[in-house]
Amino acid sequence: MTETVPVVELRDVYKIYRMPAGDVHALNGVTFAVMPGEFVAIMGPSGSGKSTLMNMIGCLDVPTEGEMYIDGKNVKEMTDDELTIHRRDHIGFIFQKVNLISLLTAYENVEYPMILKYGKRDDTGRPKELLASVGIDEQKMTHTPFELSGGQQQRVAIARALANDPALLLCDEPTGNLDSKMSEQIMMLLRELNSRGRTIIMVTHDPHTATYADRTIVIRDGEIVDE
Repeated sequence: MTETVPVVELRDVYKIYRMPAGDVHALNGVTFAVMPGEFVAIMGPSGSGKSTLMNMIGCLDVPTEGEMYIDGKNVKEMTDDELTIHRRDHIGFIFQKVNLISLLTAYENVEYPMILKYGKRDDTGRPKELLASVGIDEQKMTHTPFELSGGQQQRVAIARALANDPALLLCDEPTGNLDSKMSEQIMMLLRELNSRGRTIIMVTHDPHTATYADRTIVIRDGEIVDE
């Protein structure tokens, strides 16, 4: 029987920023793993190390000490090009500030990651299918972000994150700028994506939002205090 490999695994990870005024220890011996198909919430106060942890999982940074594995491969053995390709092809990023391109339509925003990957405009209809799957109708697909509500913009951002069929969705406060009703809708959508097998790691400050996850990791002062 083949052993299941974690999507992400951190082993005694430290992140230390060398500063003129003294070293800043952002992560202090963090160890945990996320298995395929899990929905994990990461909670902690401001300055706890959540952002550093997200940057690490998103392959935007590497440990100062300790080991981090992506699909079983040590990130320290991956080149910058390999890390870039992994981010593009295997991780879908969903942000609090949706970071949609304002001059592009909803359709074009979803198509854009596919152009980066394949070097050409999409001819499969996938952007339209993804937008429809998150509740954006054909008329709204032709609108720019400024012509959409906050909730609609986040739905477009989720569709964009799914464009290259990533193994992992990495969500940073995905409902932070939404009202309670729209937040519930977005979290139900993420829960549905997880039920179809998508692995999700989500940073949130909201205990209610965290209840949608299978488990919650609490981080404080760069250390895991509850899991």
